[in-house]
Amino acid sequence: MTRLRALVADDEAPARNYLLRLLARAPDVEVVGEASHGREALHALETLRPDVAFLDIRMPGLDGFEVLRLLDPAHLPPVVVFVTAYDAHALKAFEAQALDYLLKPFDDERFDRCLARIRSHWTGAGTLGLVAALPTLRTSAPADRITVRHRDRILVLPAEDVDWIAAEDNYVRVHARGASHLLRESLSALEARLDPGRFVRIHRSTLVNLARIASLEPLAHGEFRVHLTTGTQVVLSRRHRADLERRLGRL
Repeated sequence: MTRLRALVADDEAPARNYLLRLLARAPDVEVVGEASHGREALHALETLRPDVAFLDIRMPGLDGFEVLRLLDPAHLPPVVVFVTAYDAHALKAFEAQALDYLLKPFDDERFDRCLARIRSHWTGAGTLGLVAALPTLRTSAPADRITVRHRDRILVLPAEDVDWIAAEDNYVRVHARGASHLLRESLSALEARLDPGRFVRIHRSTLVNLARIASLEPLAHGEFRVHLTTGTQVVLSRRHRADLERRLGRL
């Protein structure tokens, strides 16, 4: 019998142990690892490559969404179940797109239904398009940081340190502190997580920190060249001009 290889990540030991006990009852599931914080979960996902991951949303260091955003696509588990006691609005949005979530406190019966759903998905084959949808979920408060990978490290960039962000296909390039970092996330998804009072879309492929705008230079057809305090020049498109005018006044 092929057994599902499972990872359990939760910073609360009682909750993690409860999940481990429930999984121990399943003859077709083998727990291959556990994690107590976000960075540990990320490392476990990349090294153990489980078939199913039970991820708490709020963990120290990295939350569950950040763990999946930072994970190399080659290491994505085919099944992810979020375990959380928070963010009811995110859960409602999530329910239509994710395999399942477990809202704490949950009982044995609710977990059994979750496990049945996992088995059904597994026997039906195919991989969830889950992670592509995850960045569209936002918590109740804007993100005050962006986590990015830099070589063998994870950098935590305070939102106020970010100068501007550019779209690059299915990625974004975050410019901050005189360096740039590639992040696997769409520009729209990242924009939805950030504080709209701090960041503004000026082009379909460009998001800027309002505090970094030094001057604007009129161009043709209602466009402007935006000069940032860093010396970078980006273009304000006519389509997004009204958004910037609402923040800065009439141009």
